[in-house]
Amino acid sequence: MNTGKRIAKMLLEIQAVALRDTQNLFTWASGIQSPIYCDNRLTMAYPQVREAIAEGFAALIREKYPEAEVLVGTATAGIPHAAWTAQKLDLPMAYVRSNAKVHGRGNQIEGKVQQGQKVVVIEDLLSTGGSSLKAVKALQEAGADVLGVVAIFSYGFDQLDQLFSSEGVVYHTLTSYQILLPLAKEIGLLEEKEISLLEQWSKNPYIFTEK
Repeated sequence: MNTGKRIAKMLLEIQAVALRDTQNLFTWASGIQSPIYCDNRLTMAYPQVREAIAEGFAALIREKYPEAEVLVGTATAGIPHAAWTAQKLDLPMAYVRSNAKVHGRGNQIEGKVQQGQKVVVIEDLLSTGGSSLKAVKALQEAGADVLGVVAIFSYGFDQLDQLFSSEGVVYHTLTSYQILLPLAKEIGLLEEKEISLLEQWSKNPYIFTEK
């Protein structure tokens, strides 16, 4: 079993992926009304899962970003995964707040990222990409050379690709919605009507929001 399918299977097994019907949808921070929610914070509770994720990230970074000098987690869910992966790669680690502190030193970037250092950002998941890009821009404004973003999971929205492409930012994920959905069907976790709904939503994530 390849890495993408193995991680997707683990997310399903620990019930990090939750489903609801159209009468009781999840509301994302972006305002999207969704029948599915991936809570990768649950991975912290399972040593085997978080180890597999850290190994996956380490292999991905060695392959795609061998020149990386610092790993930077996004607050809050990306922080532990950045720490575990940095330990495996013997690299410095920092993290980015969603906004600068209003007290103390007023930092948005915590840890040490020096001017010109090559950075890889670690996220727990990518949806529309707005919050991830905000972290990237904060690092760039601080003088870092952001090589790319890596995440555990992506919903695979066109909006994400368009946004990152317009900003010249690349990303890679360990697994995705497009891998998880057929796997959930294969192992009997979803009924045909649920698959149809989720496939419909993936093509237009605003389909329920617009109503």
